[in-house]
Amino acid sequence: MLRHIPNIISVLRILLVIPVAWALLEERYGLGLALFAVAGVSDALDGFLAKTFGWQSRLGGFLDPLADKLLLVVGFLSLGWLGLIPWWLVGLVILRDVIIVAGATVYHFRVGRFEAAPTLVSKINTTMQILLVIIVVVDSGLYVMPVWLIPVMVGVVSLTTVLSGVNYVYDWGRRARQHGA
Repeated sequence: MLRHIPNIISVLRILLVIPVAWALLEERYGLGLALFAVAGVSDALDGFLAKTFGWQSRLGGFLDPLADKLLLVVGFLSLGWLGLIPWWLVGLVILRDVIIVAGATVYHFRVGRFEAAPTLVSKINTTMQILLVIIVVVDSGLYVMPVWLIPVMVGVVSLTTVLSGVNYVYDWGRRARQHGA
């Protein structure tokens, strides 16, 4: 029973998506930031438990990144809806995720079993996306950030999003060629 704790935490993080979206759309930025922080702590906790006690599972390998992705996409959609980040960036972030899911699906069915392993560029991109959401939320209701910070972060997230997407496509193409597919 204890080995299921990381998966339960991931499911709870998925359920946290709704209150995060509500808080942001209601412009309750302090609450939104607090819920986002709870999600971050729960992500670290489920990862720690899974690795420390060997409670890793195939389901957890699916639920954990799904929870992270849902929180980020909902954060971007909410902030885009409020006009706090540009819609083209929301579209770019979602397009990258669609390309990754489509690529993984094609790889799985045409080449072989797909093992999700985030690349360094992808980890940097995810970190930059999280930082952008936090900075925009903090700037919107808690503390005024330097005027240059959000535009710079939008540029950084744009660049890392494109680089990450290209990196995945290149990597999967190379693997497929190695398998003769």
